[in-house]
Amino acid sequence: MSAEEKLLGKQVEYPKHYCPEILVAVPRHLNREIYGIHQPEKLFCGYDSWHAYEASFLLNNGMPVVGILKIVYSAASPFIIESKSLKLYLGSFHMETLGNTRKEAIDRFSAIVKNDLATCLTTAINLHFYENLPSQRNFDFKEYEILETNIDPSSLHFSIYQEYPAFLQENIQKGGSLKVGSHLLKSNCKITNQPDWGSLYLYLKAEQLPAPAALLKYIVSLRNENHFHEEICEMTFKRLNDLFQPEILAITCLYTRRGGIDICPSRANRPEYLPQYLPLADCLTQGSFRQ
Repeated sequence: MSAEEKLLGKQVEYPKHYCPEILVAVPRHLNREIYGIHQPEKLFCGYDSWHAYEASFLLNNGMPVVGILKIVYSAASPFIIESKSLKLYLGSFHMETLGNTRKEAIDRFSAIVKNDLATCLTTAINLHFYENLPSQRNFDFKEYEILETNIDPSSLHFSIYQEYPAFLQENIQKGGSLKVGSHLLKSNCKITNQPDWGSLYLYLKAEQLPAPAALLKYIVSLRNENHFHEEICEMTFKRLNDLFQPEILAITCLYTRRGGIDICPSRANRPEYLPQYLPLADCLTQGSFRQ
């Protein structure tokens, strides 16, 4: 049984008490090898930003504390956390008493989670617990043009819903730069086949560019792909990098929450092209349309 299959697709009850041993680490190299990503550190840098909307525990007097936990770790880590195991792990805190005051309990919760994830993933973890929504929430993709709102849908025909890289070579255009996004991103869980919905944002500068309509058709072709969120992001990055040898390439996938958690991977060929705010644990950004 693979690490991915340990919990996914199985009926598993929430642990009744704190349970770090339920966390499951999945090696990143398993999917990367399929797409020829043998030296990821030479291809891209990036982060996986997670938002857990059901983080909760108790004060010593029995009063619940609720909030949003943002977790960020590097794409250079050897593992990703399997999302159902994280959901069950965080659920194991729901009846745990962690302090006399909110600050004491939040600090203890944050320290425990940070240590457990760092141990499981063998990487540095940044996280922050939000008791309230910030008065101002930044958004990294304000300048991005949404493809489906600027293309006449009657001019296109969609019939392929498995990843189809050949679309990217249709009507290749003269070079320049693109800052585009689409809310039509949809893929499926690798194990359970449950749908994952999201938005994809792309910043590309190269001597040749994919036509916007061709790029949209490619994004739609991911509709029946069975991959984890991080894998969809890296697969798309590799396709575009191989075809266009870009000067700038950055991709972020903002997935809709499922099971109280969303996953937002970002990859870029240089650190300065990564989103400014999303990779910061202590910055709760504005959600995309699908979030």
